[in-house]
Amino acid sequence: MNRDLLEKLLREVQEGKRPIEEAIERLRHLPYESLGFARLDHHRTLRQEMPEVVFCPGKTEAQVLTILQKLDASEVPVLATRVEPALARKILKKLRKAEHNPLSRTIVLKKKSVARRPGEIALLTGGTADLPVAEEAKVTAELLGYRVLPFYDVGVAGVHRLLDQREKIEKSDLMIVIAGMDGALSSVVGGLFGQPVIAVPTSIGYGTSFGGIAPLLTMLNSCAAGLAVVNIDNGFGAAILAHRILKDRKS
Repeated sequence: MNRDLLEKLLREVQEGKRPIEEAIERLRHLPYESLGFARLDHHRTLRQEMPEVVFCPGKTEAQVLTILQKLDASEVPVLATRVEPALARKILKKLRKAEHNPLSRTIVLKKKSVARRPGEIALLTGGTADLPVAEEAKVTAELLGYRVLPFYDVGVAGVHRLLDQREKIEKSDLMIVIAGMDGALSSVVGGLFGQPVIAVPTSIGYGTSFGGIAPLLTMLNSCAAGLAVVNIDNGFGAAILAHRILKDRKS
């Protein structure tokens, strides 16, 4: 339940349009609901303006399905991340309105169209191999109400591809830069543009990239000051950080 829904509920009780007993039932599971194996945080939207998110790895299929069915009964959007194809097929059978993005490995449950928030996010990738992480960030940011401007495959191996898009990128309010291999794209972007930059290292690369540790260290040691860096392959975390930065913008 978010702030708007809570205000609407209390107003309906105040105006006699909804019985107190019904309102109590609606509020019964705040701030969380225990399922035995999980405690669903129904209060998160009120605290952080973002809904509960289901990270699927490590959970059984039955646990994921139970959590999603419970969250689907709420009135806020629901996001599941790192959803394997077999699990996605079972979710789609159980929850007909679920939207599956195979590339980002996400499932989204929407109750209605998401309200547009001020702020545009430029989403840059070093290469096409970084797209799964980029799409996870894109799905997350769009679910939170932001317009996302994708600029894919603009890595430093052909930096002219980035420079060709400079005018369009400058119109954004924040940039998420996703790169594997040497991870140098974030330093280049951080030196060219003045907006906040969130850097995401990916596990894409040859052996000495050590599964993303090499680009992670490059981004942490960037000579472009002021970059924020999230964990390897964490497109979701980058989008949430972008939301925390932009959510209080008025226009």
